[in-house]
Amino acid sequence: MTATQMFADPAPVESRLLENKVAIVTGASRGIGAVAARAFAAAGAAVLLAARSTSDLQDVAAGIMAGGGDALAVPTDVGDEAAAERLVQRALGTFGRLDAAFNNAGQTHTPTPLAALAIADFDAALRVNARGIFLMMRYQIPAMLAGGGGAIVNMSSTAGLSGAPGMAGYAAAKHAIIGLTETAALDYGEQGIRVNAIAPGPILTRGLQRADDAVRWRLGGSLPLHRLGQPEEVAATAAWLCSDQASFITGATIPIDGGKLAGFAAL
Repeated sequence: MTATQMFADPAPVESRLLENKVAIVTGASRGIGAVAARAFAAAGAAVLLAARSTSDLQDVAAGIMAGGGDALAVPTDVGDEAAAERLVQRALGTFGRLDAAFNNAGQTHTPTPLAALAIADFDAALRVNARGIFLMMRYQIPAMLAGGGGAIVNMSSTAGLSGAPGMAGYAAAKHAIIGLTETAALDYGEQGIRVNAIAPGPILTRGLQRADDAVRWRLGGSLPLHRLGQPEEVAATAAWLCSDQASFITGATIPIDGGKLAGFAAL
């Protein structure tokens, strides 16, 4: 496996998929969320960026605007009901509607065997991942209904489709997100709202960037594609699912995992 294979250049989001749309991206201050905010803006959307990290969030929004995009930073704790409602109201007050949302904000915990996991850590994972996505959809959906429909993409994980050793809180929350996604798709499909989830596998974000080379090579080498994923590949999928090109897709969970869920490739 060559270095080029391990860290392949991702394909860019197709131009202007989200022209004249208004979108919310949560967890947008760094990592996949920041990359997704830029991708949604590059695809033509006016983007509201939400996260708890105010300065980082503003930096991402400023970069989008410097590149000619339309972005608004709205510091938000997605697990807080008032903050979730305020974010959606800000979208309506500023842009008059809401067409799309990528509910990406999440929280993990240190790998710990289930019986040793602190209850506070379990609760924190559920609060941000599951409760946060429930609250965001609770306010996004009425806003989209008022505009005639929309599309929502929720961030799950391969840990939402299979077990994850030492990650009881995270895996429970990511499984819950898939249930919320499927239920919302059933509840609102007839009214023009599509709701899907994505389930990334090993993606080269900050955690893996800080890991040593041996860890990255082991994770990438175990996948059928023999490389790690890039944040841009996740962002492109989320943007596409929010676009009209995915107009017949709802209630689905799309793995972005290099074949991880298919099984381990020979090394």
